[in-house]
Amino acid sequence: MAEPTPNDYTSLVPHYTFADNLVEQEAQLAVNPLLARLHAARRALASDLHRPVYHYVNPESTLNDPNGLCFWQGRWHLFYQAYPPEDPRQHWGHAVSDDLIHWRDLPYAIYPNPEECVFSGSALVEDDRVIAIYHGTKHGNIVALSSDPLLLNWEKLTGQAVIPIDSADGSDLPYRIHDPCIWQKDGVYYALSNGRDWWRPLDYLFRSENLIDWEYLHPFIEGDRFTLPGDDGACPYFWPIGDRHILLFFSHLSGGQAFLGDYDTERDKFVVTSHHDFNFGAYGPGGIHAPSATPDGEGGVVVIFNMNPAKPTEGWDQIMTLPRRLTLLGPDTLGVEPAGAVESLRGAHQQVRGMTLPANQEVVLDGIAGNALEILAEIDTAGASSVELNVLRAPGREEYTRIVFFRERGFWEWESYADEGASGRKAARESLVSIDTSYSSTLPDVRARAPETGPVYLAPDEPLRLRVFVDKSVVEVFVNGRQCLAVRVYPGRSDSTGVSLRAQGQDAHLRSLDAWQMENIYQTKGTEL
Repeated sequence: MAEPTPNDYTSLVPHYTFADNLVEQEAQLAVNPLLARLHAARRALASDLHRPVYHYVNPESTLNDPNGLCFWQGRWHLFYQAYPPEDPRQHWGHAVSDDLIHWRDLPYAIYPNPEECVFSGSALVEDDRVIAIYHGTKHGNIVALSSDPLLLNWEKLTGQAVIPIDSADGSDLPYRIHDPCIWQKDGVYYALSNGRDWWRPLDYLFRSENLIDWEYLHPFIEGDRFTLPGDDGACPYFWPIGDRHILLFFSHLSGGQAFLGDYDTERDKFVVTSHHDFNFGAYGPGGIHAPSATPDGEGGVVVIFNMNPAKPTEGWDQIMTLPRRLTLLGPDTLGVEPAGAVESLRGAHQQVRGMTLPANQEVVLDGIAGNALEILAEIDTAGASSVELNVLRAPGREEYTRIVFFRERGFWEWESYADEGASGRKAARESLVSIDTSYSSTLPDVRARAPETGPVYLAPDEPLRLRVFVDKSVVEVFVNGRQCLAVRVYPGRSDSTGVSLRAQGQDAHLRSLDAWQMENIYQTKGTEL
């Protein structure tokens, strides 16, 4: 394979210019050789037993961070770090969706040059265009613009970095730059950059009136008593949420996180009041990775993460989570639910109603099985020490993935959850939910990980509500609209598809359980892509 000449980072991937109207764009896409190649690659990989069928995974080669999630002219756009086979440097891959669930592949969007690699960044939607800002390695932060219906054509402002890594005269700069995000206030653009400094995860704020000339202002964050020494702030996204603001980011030390706080627009400072985790164990192997986020237009924020592999898979590796909708449940409390039309994927339905879960006995649910499922369960945990839902279970329990709930076994959270009554302090203890993959696979090349265990608050008489998504090699668990955990799993047996329940110590009561077989989002007009 030919290599770019020194200082010439022109991509070896075919690049096409498209029309500026939707009808012509669709006609061009129908005969585009690069898109035909992507479709062929997706078909060739579809038989992999661990490749998801309703979580987005790129059509060819590997992927990394999601980037620039946005809503433009009635469609959702997802970009991501892609590694084309003939030039495996980061480009921005591209997919589009009408509903955040059914994704359609598009040709690569942003190619390297003048930068060596197209790293992560975000997008800002205006009335007549979409602005992308991202980190171009060896050059700095770059702005690119697109205004066509499917965001197929991108133009880089100035053709160079608008916030260079180095000063023109070689003097020391008061900042370092890496992944940026962008927003607008009072007709002025702002960009926040992660500098990968261990003592300040996200602190470099810039301002510009024209997207070309950027002025460095000052450190942006106040009140961060939450991050650890060594945390960086890759893949930042700063957006309003309810009447507050949220800053999502990824630390290479401790995973995906978010600050909640108030945007002091007079001083251009973000005053942080609380902190939230998205990883509850290492992000690799098999954990979620970096976010991409955008406002949903209704006061919430839609976020999607990529997920790391825990097993070698030929020709592909990482995937995307389902999109999640974050909302404010209280001043410092996040709600999290699946976003988009995920219910549209529901196929064959089975149901269980009103079942006692006898203490210390596993109850296998006959007739409910699959490796592409949605499960909705409501359980009265009563006095049980723990309640578990097992998925991807082999008939002899040789393999299974254990989702287990521990009521009021977490930390006390009096400030957040105590009420005014005498029992307030007693009722303010968090519960824990855990996904244990210790026995998920018997394959010799699957890398084990410790259980992913996160906190969730349930009121004293509140039932446990689990919404579980199983998709070949991913298990995502939403808990009472307040927490979400996700891990990668790789069952080695074709019969590891069963579902079971168990209460420990004392009886619990299953109020209801609904299960749906989930459809393949890559099937179009009877043809699997």
